[in-house]
Amino acid sequence: MKKILKIIQWLLFVVLVLIGVIYFIWISSAQEPAYILEKTWGEKGSAKGQFNEPTGITVKGKEVFVSDSRNQRIQVFNPDGVILRQFGMNNLERPMSLTIAKDELYVADYFADQIKVFSLQGDYRRSIGRPGTGPGEFSIPGGVAIAENGDLYVPGFTTQRVQQLRADGSFVRQWGITGEAGTFGGKLRYPTDVALSKDGTLFIADGYNDRILAIAPDGQLLTKWGGPFAMNIFGPFNGWFATITGISIGPGGNVFVADFYNDRVQKFTPDGVFLNAFGIKSTGPTHTSIAVAEADDGSVFVADYANHQIQKWRPGK
Repeated sequence: MKKILKIIQWLLFVVLVLIGVIYFIWISSAQEPAYILEKTWGEKGSAKGQFNEPTGITVKGKEVFVSDSRNQRIQVFNPDGVILRQFGMNNLERPMSLTIAKDELYVADYFADQIKVFSLQGDYRRSIGRPGTGPGEFSIPGGVAIAENGDLYVPGFTTQRVQQLRADGSFVRQWGITGEAGTFGGKLRYPTDVALSKDGTLFIADGYNDRILAIAPDGQLLTKWGGPFAMNIFGPFNGWFATITGISIGPGGNVFVADFYNDRVQKFTPDGVFLNAFGIKSTGPTHTSIAVAEADDGSVFVADYANHQIQKWRPGK
């Protein structure tokens, strides 16, 4: 009996040590004061200022652009939520993530399998790509990022890859293996979004692998993060994810990640160091953070998919 008790005590000790190791290595503490929810706006509907599943968001100066996906349009607001204009009703099928480059708005059109380009005032200009699984073709593109030279980076949700294309849509290279979902061997698992930093680092939201990949301009992997070893272990802890749906780079270079099933946004340094997490937790609808963008003044805007609204957060002090 004494031997059995000693074995049990030893096993308990080992378990406690392992829990301690996991906590100190893979569960991070916030490095900044908590963000504060300043306001929300919007409700379900199709009138101006209303939404039906907003899925993408970006900011330019004093204007906030929102993909109103099931209303098949883009709506533009001032930072206080006042509607300024809407457009795209005749050109979009299901708009997702948004990116602004050189005074043009690039829209990942999920159902059209194309990238649509508009002026910031809403004039339709062109489409890039076509449906398919070959080079330069798209199957459910979830996001888009634009380099200084005009190159596009586009994740294909069901093709399990991120493509780099020239501005005219011609193929350059890709990450991931077309049609093969996976965690190892250079594979991706339903990538959802991408973002580019000023130094040309490409950040891939490897959505169902619950991790972020940082890719150098030469195409090589720099780092990855998300849970233990960034190997598709999901969870609610700081620095862990439960399906990533959006990623963006703030003016200061920090990385903002929409952590969909955890109903929050997480903020990191470009090297993957956890800084903060914030979001709306409620007993009502879940999936309250699908896309995120930071303004020049530090305000953070979040597309709240479930509640059909936009959240505006400000940094704490």
